[in-house]
Amino acid sequence: MFDLIGQGFWELFMQPTAIIIAVLGVAVGIVIGALPGLTATMGVALLLPLTFGMDPVGALLLLSGVYFGGVYGGSITAILLRTPGTPAAAATALDGYALTQQGMGSKALSVAVISASIGGFFSVIVLMLLSPVLAQFALKFSAPESFALAVFGLCIVASISGRSLLKGLIAGIAGLIIATIGLDPIQGFPRFTGGVTEMINGISFIPIMIGLFAAAEAFKSLEEMDSVKKIKVKIKGLGVTKKDMKTIGPTVARSSVLGTTIGIVPGAGGDIAAFVAYNEAKRFNADKEGFGKGKLEGVAAAESAGNACTGGALVPLLTLGIPGDSVTAVMLGALMVQGIQPGPMLFQNNGELIYTIFAGMLICYLAMLVIGLFLSRYFVKVVEIPKAILTPAILMLCVIGAYAINNSMFDVIVMLIAGIVGYYMQRYDFPASPVVLALILGPMAESMFRRSLSLSNGNYDVFYTRPITMTLLILAALTLFIPIIKSIISILKENKKTFV
Repeated sequence: MFDLIGQGFWELFMQPTAIIIAVLGVAVGIVIGALPGLTATMGVALLLPLTFGMDPVGALLLLSGVYFGGVYGGSITAILLRTPGTPAAAATALDGYALTQQGMGSKALSVAVISASIGGFFSVIVLMLLSPVLAQFALKFSAPESFALAVFGLCIVASISGRSLLKGLIAGIAGLIIATIGLDPIQGFPRFTGGVTEMINGISFIPIMIGLFAAAEAFKSLEEMDSVKKIKVKIKGLGVTKKDMKTIGPTVARSSVLGTTIGIVPGAGGDIAAFVAYNEAKRFNADKEGFGKGKLEGVAAAESAGNACTGGALVPLLTLGIPGDSVTAVMLGALMVQGIQPGPMLFQNNGELIYTIFAGMLICYLAMLVIGLFLSRYFVKVVEIPKAILTPAILMLCVIGAYAINNSMFDVIVMLIAGIVGYYMQRYDFPASPVVLALILGPMAESMFRRSLSLSNGNYDVFYTRPITMTLLILAALTLFIPIIKSIISILKENKKTFV
């Protein structure tokens, strides 16, 4: 193995053109990821035709660069404008935007790119060293385990609900209700569509996410156009001190491991990993109340886990031929076009080529780190643009991003409705993140639950006789009920003081 790793680096550095292509891919991916609605999946799909005439190393490194850069790029607008460019960046926006409002946008961006690069770099190292072993672990995840993972993710609503747990639960339930619209996942008949043809395939969570975060913030800015104070952003140096690095270090390490592990599970993606890691960062932090108000650990957790999913998602793709997420599904097609057959024999038949690509992936993350740190001081200039110019530009991006998903005006209407709802949610202090989380995980939980019962002939034993499933469900129960119990105890104490 180590001989192949060394040979892979040698072969890569003998192909400087491939390195340049990889760096360009990262730069393009960052731009795509930063634009609301243009996800990493869309970026890889758009550039796939360009790779048909390229050599395998250059082609796959271009797509890898777009993939990695696209996942990170979503954090830029999430931090600066509360406009997540990608679903995973919705978790980054929770603390990133608060830091920007405090004049620390540059620091938040630097923490994001450092955490993202470390998480991604770690995941590629794991991919290089432990792919066969981790693939065997991933094989243990069938429908019951995937259901339990989705439930665990849904229970994180209790931790991202802000000051009011009840309002967070209401928002999460609303998201679950919206997620039931469309085709039944097992029997395939339409439900709750109201006869609207566009709703047969369900309501995409991306237009809703763009509306709840970006459009709602734009509507709020329109209302406060004359009263908004100009934010002074500190851009001295990289914005990150040694003390900051010590603060986020344990969070980045834990979240990188968590993100890589979740990425290995087919069907789980960076959005799930980002929210789960954010929840765990809050759980392990002494200052739990500070999350959502501008904690560097919140940004670090979401970014390191979200980007660590990239390498993890490639594990089942390369070793089993099973795409780990939507992006790797597109990359599966790219591998097949290049005459590379993913599966157990891949490392025997194409070992040298694969390890050359692995080496290039590490270069991609190094390039992302350099580009992100160098440009962060220029990115923050966005918040200094007058609101009269910036707000219409954000709304225009929202419309373009929502329309670009399916080339449908219906998605634009959904986005605008979500924006209006999101505006009133902000006004009455309802968190938006639980809605997005429920829209992402609700369909997965429902389909895996029903599939599990189909496989077990309706026997519920399947959920508590399998060790991994049982462990995840116990963690889910603890994650949901501990904050509820603490909230009840707090209310009882306050009432007791009042009566005394």
